[in-house]
This record gives sequence, C-alpha cells and structure tokens, in this order.
Amino acid sequence: MAKRQSALAANYHRGLHGRPGEPGVRLQEVPDLNLYQMSAWPETLEAVATTVAQAIGSSQAPRPGEVICGEKGTALRVEALKWWLLGVEPSPLDAETGVTLDISHSRTRVLVSGPEAPACLNRLLPIDLRQDRFVVNQVASGGIHHVGVTLWRSKTGYELFLPRGFAESLWELLIETAEQFGLEIV
Repeated sequence: MAKRQSALAANYHRGLHGRPGEPGVRLQEVPDLNLYQMSAWPETLEAVATTVAQAIGSSQAPRPGEVICGEKGTALRVEALKWWLLGVEPSPLDAETGVTLDISHSRTRVLVSGPEAPACLNRLLPIDLRQDRFVVNQVASGGIHHVGVTLWRSKTGYELFLPRGFAESLWELLIETAEQFGLEIV
C-alpha cells in the first residue's frame, strides 16, 4: 500500500505561536487514520447496528450523535443510518443489508485540546460546546466556513474530521483563531 501523505505537511509548524505564555489551545494532526463508514437501509438498521457493535467489540452500537469505544475500536453514529468505525476494519456488508466504505483517505483528523479549546472552536463552529451540553463521547456535524466537518468530543479533547481537500485551509483558520489564546502545535 502507498504511504499516505499528510494534507497538512506543507503548513505544519510545530512549536508555540501567538500569545506568549502557557498555550490555551493545542493542535495536533492524528496520523494514520483508519476510518470506515457503514450505512444501513431503513429496514436493515438493527442488523447493521449488530455488525457495528461486533466490529468494535461492544454489546451495543451507538445511537445518533453518540460514540462508543469498544475493546477493538470506536464507533461514531454520524447520521441516522450511518456509523463511522475508527481503528478497526469491519466485515463487508452484502448489498441487501447495507454498504461499507473505506473513507480513511478522505479525511484528516485533528485533535484540538487545552483549556481554551471550546472557546476557540466556538469562534468557528455553530455548536454549543459547553461541558454540560456537548459531553465526552458525543459527535456532531457542523460547518467551518461552509465546509462540512465532523466533531467528536473524546476523552483527550475535540477531534475534528476535516475533508482532505479542505484540510489545509481549515488548518490555517484553526491556527489563526487559536493564536489569540496561545497556541502549541504538537
């Protein structure tokens, strides 16, 4: 298999940027994304949910807007009839049951963390990121400058899944926005 090149490589400058002092925001590309999309038909929703749960090593699949981290991998319920499987390759579905797609090369995964991460992201995303509203293991779709993105609140921070073709321009927006809080690119 060909070695994947980062969509951010040309503009990935590690270190401290922006306001001096302790950084309020940390940005980090998470390399080697392994991401599959499993889609069900309305009448096969339960069967595909069972397949998703088995793939991640969990007793259940996540509900819409929810994330479950199982023994083998993680499942994000990104739409009513769609799951994303992270870190695990699922068994393919037959056409009568649903569709499985490898979407690993279509996205760039960026971890946004630090005490000012919610404030930084709220300048770009129209999602209520208060801790009691957007809790750990919740997922939502939104837009940054008219580009659709997926946001997961993981235990380590906010994980953005950016379309690869827009990753560099969105990365530049993230940097520009985060610099006012003090930024560290890890």
